[in-house]
Amino acid sequence: MALETCGNCLSCLLVPLALWSIVVNILLYFPNGKALPAASYQLPNHEWYFEGICFSGVMILLLAVILITLECSVFYRCCQSESCNKTYRSFISIVLALLGIAFSGYSCIIFTLHLIQGPSCNSSSGWNYIFKDTAGGYLTDYPAWSKCTEPPNIVEWNIILLSILIALSGLQLIICILKVAAELKRTLCGTYSVFVQAGIL
Repeated sequence: MALETCGNCLSCLLVPLALWSIVVNILLYFPNGKALPAASYQLPNHEWYFEGICFSGVMILLLAVILITLECSVFYRCCQSESCNKTYRSFISIVLALLGIAFSGYSCIIFTLHLIQGPSCNSSSGWNYIFKDTAGGYLTDYPAWSKCTEPPNIVEWNIILLSILIALSGLQLIICILKVAAELKRTLCGTYSVFVQAGIL
């Protein structure tokens, strides 16, 4: 019962998480909080392709809005029976929540891989991913961070922001899983009640 009751508020929680993901992703484009000329800073591939903004941000936000609309709409009808209508809504919500699991899970993987790879920065050998062969070992090798001379504090900036993004996408993933569980319970119980009312069982 608690899971079903909480199911309606789960979609609302996705909205601030998606908005925060968009904001934090945008901050990645401004190393150390400053706008640098494109010629002097080479953005990592995952930032150029807008994977973070698109999947953990915009797509999750759209899914949340649709889920909230489904839950709040009183005029949406798919069949004459109210029980059938609720079951059909739950089925659509399950499909949308599964998409949310895919989007947030993909984003979490991308952010984690980018964190392990390290930032693209300027060093003695030029612009490159100088930590890509450390398998994430650079995260605790603080003296090695000084190898990145430009942009300033880029390693700390990336670690903080990507850690936040991993946490946000992880929360999105958990919420979407809980949403699927809540809607599955609601759908199965709703279908059972329809069968009982129809005299099938």
